Amino acid sequence: MEKKYVLITGATSGFGKACAQLFAKNNYNLILTGRRNDRLQELKNELSAMVSVETLCFDVRDEASVFQAIESLPENVKNQLSILINNAGLAVGRGPIDEGLIDDWDRMIDTNVKGLLYVTRAVVPYIKKAGQGHIINLGSIAGKEVYTGGNVYCASKHAVDALSKAMRIDLLPYGIKVTNIAPGAADTEFSTVRFKGDEEIIKSVYKGFQPLKAEDVANVIYFAASLPAHVNINDLTIMPTAQASGSHFFKSE
Repeated sequence: MEKKYVLITGATSGFGKACAQLFAKNNYNLILTGRRNDRLQELKNELSAMVSVETLCFDVRDEASVFQAIESLPENVKNQLSILINNAGLAVGRGPIDEGLIDDWDRMIDTNVKGLLYVTRAVVPYIKKAGQGHIINLGSIAGKEVYTGGNVYCASKHAVDALSKAMRIDLLPYGIKVTNIAPGAADTEFSTVRFKGDEEIIKSVYKGFQPLKAEDVANVIYFAASLPAHVNINDLTIMPTAQASGSHFFKSE
């Protein structure tokens, strides 16, 4: 029996990279996408000894690039595509709505919502052919509640939460599972992007408690993906022990 392929967006760092490494260890072939081709090739070199690895370099915000890249995959790869992990996403800036930068808003909405939609639209026809499959969307605790200064990022992740529910309904007749994974505070490149490289702020974000690691979230994603065909986790929130909500933390200092 041929191995199935899992397509992971934003695979060059954080949750996406950790998922690529974990799924490869568990014998899944990979389609890795991202904007940084050098990192994609490094990851391909790392994992190709274990499984087949295809790489696609594009920005999920670019509709034409998304569809062209997916279509460019070899037919045998597209026909074995069974899992989509919509991981590409980001937060940019944090502050009151009246001080928000339009460019930051556009970047979040275009990546977190429209990018997820473009990739899903391009990939689902191939998953449907198999009669079963799984779409895993990376949401956030920000998609469950709103916190101070989160406004547009929270709105974009609330959209992911709603889209996950809608996809589950729309794809129900085709045996396609849909899972929304909503992490809390995780120490990845997330804060580096959000605070635009401001090291002082970045260091303070996770000070006084142990945040999630990318591997923690990847383990949960793999668990959801490895359940029997008749079992689906619709929605799962994963938090550090020191975090109780989007804005409640227990910090040692």
